[in-house]
Amino acid sequence: MVELNNLNGMNLTYMGFGILGAVFFFFLGYTIRKLVAKRKLKSAEVQARVILEDVKREVSNKRKEVDLEAKDLLHKTRVEFEKESREKKQELATLERRFIQREENLDRKVDILDRKEKGISSREGSLFAKEKKIETKHRELEAILEEEKNKLQRISSMSREEAKKVLLSRLENEVKREADLTVQKYVEEAKSKADKEARKIIGMAIQKCAAEHTVETTVSVVNLPSDDMKGRIIGREGRNIRAFEIATGVDVIIDDTPEAVILSGFDIVKREIAKRSLEKLIEDGRIHPGRIEEIVEKTKKEMSEHIKEEGEKAVFDIGIQRLHPEIIKLVGRLKYRTSYGQNVLQHSKEVAYLMGVLAGELKVDPPLAKRIGMLHDIGKATSHEVEGTHASIGANLARKYGETESVIHAIEAHHQDIEPKTLMAVLVQAADTISATRPGARRETLELYVKRLEKLESIADSFKGVEKSFAIQAGREIRVIVQPDKVNDTEAIALARGITKKIEEGLEYPGQIKVTVIRETRAIEYAK
Repeated sequence: MVELNNLNGMNLTYMGFGILGAVFFFFLGYTIRKLVAKRKLKSAEVQARVILEDVKREVSNKRKEVDLEAKDLLHKTRVEFEKESREKKQELATLERRFIQREENLDRKVDILDRKEKGISSREGSLFAKEKKIETKHRELEAILEEEKNKLQRISSMSREEAKKVLLSRLENEVKREADLTVQKYVEEAKSKADKEARKIIGMAIQKCAAEHTVETTVSVVNLPSDDMKGRIIGREGRNIRAFEIATGVDVIIDDTPEAVILSGFDIVKREIAKRSLEKLIEDGRIHPGRIEEIVEKTKKEMSEHIKEEGEKAVFDIGIQRLHPEIIKLVGRLKYRTSYGQNVLQHSKEVAYLMGVLAGELKVDPPLAKRIGMLHDIGKATSHEVEGTHASIGANLARKYGETESVIHAIEAHHQDIEPKTLMAVLVQAADTISATRPGARRETLELYVKRLEKLESIADSFKGVEKSFAIQAGREIRVIVQPDKVNDTEAIALARGITKKIEEGLEYPGQIKVTVIRETRAIEYAK
């Protein structure tokens, strides 16, 4: 019995141990499964975040590509629209000018006819009364003259006609001879003195002025540290180069030239911004569309400050005071403008120096002369944005920013858009011509230049009655000599208009061309 009880106790003990072991292993298995589940959950979260980052990155790249394509399409559309707008504006401006001129001519003719009509109607009554008095006086004078003529015939034993011929012949010969001698004397003296003095003054001005022969081109070259940089500039599928061209507005030419990239564009300011931006990108090393836009915007701001500094430096060098800040900015922009290959800022400084010397020799106002010379081409800083010639645009800018009438008139008249009325207006024409025509000042292909002049003369020679034509002032004016027996004064006016119209239709030229038709009759004799 005791042994049976012991066995039962041991069985119960073993059963307790078995239950405890089962519970222990159950909790152990549960804990292990929980840890494994947590690890799998964390691994899944990490994979999800990696996949999400990849998706975000791909979406960002796609968005940038779409933005670039949209900007490219917008840029092309805008360029085409601006081109069409400029052409329409030019056509409308030309038509408007012609209508205004015709309207003014008609108004002037109507006014003249009105004045004549009023004058005739008011004088008709008084003229009728005066006419009777004049007829009476005329009859009395004829009677007196007849009586005197009869007395002279009796005294001189000559007929009336013979005496008249002798007297008139002697008087006419003496008066002509004296008049011819006097006119010839004064003309020769005036020419001699004027030519001598003018050459002296211009020669001294040229001797005192030394200027650089500055020529700008339509391309800029950027040096690269290696040819591998060309691939980074182009970017994947051309993204970088396309973004750069859209942001700067210039063409990037990548060819076989070793370690160099060419930037092409007619706007020197945009080309300079593009050159500086590309140099910064190469130095930085990070070349992608976002960085390109950032660098270009920063460079544009720096360029604006640089233009202002260039204007202040030029004004300081010339010694001009109290200029409007906007005028100073426009002066700085002239550094990035060219005319026939000549840098406009350098040309303006040269004209200012020449004007100062010429004014000093003539004992007029040198500071005013320098001011006019510096500002005479200011219209070229905005001439591509505003309609009209650069002389009229410059005059409007000078008027807007508070310059005096003498400065405004000289600027407007320096290419004879209007008739010069002051000495300063004539001096700026002379200084401008000296600067533009000195050797090396302007760069133009000789063949193209000669062809343009020949084309201009051939247009004028094609009209009936033209004897000879001469293109002068670098093609800015053409003088046409006509045969006086075939073209009268009225036809000469019509001929000038016809030549002008044909030049506008058949010739491309910068600025404007003045057409002068000359008709004269000469009588030449030689005393032997």
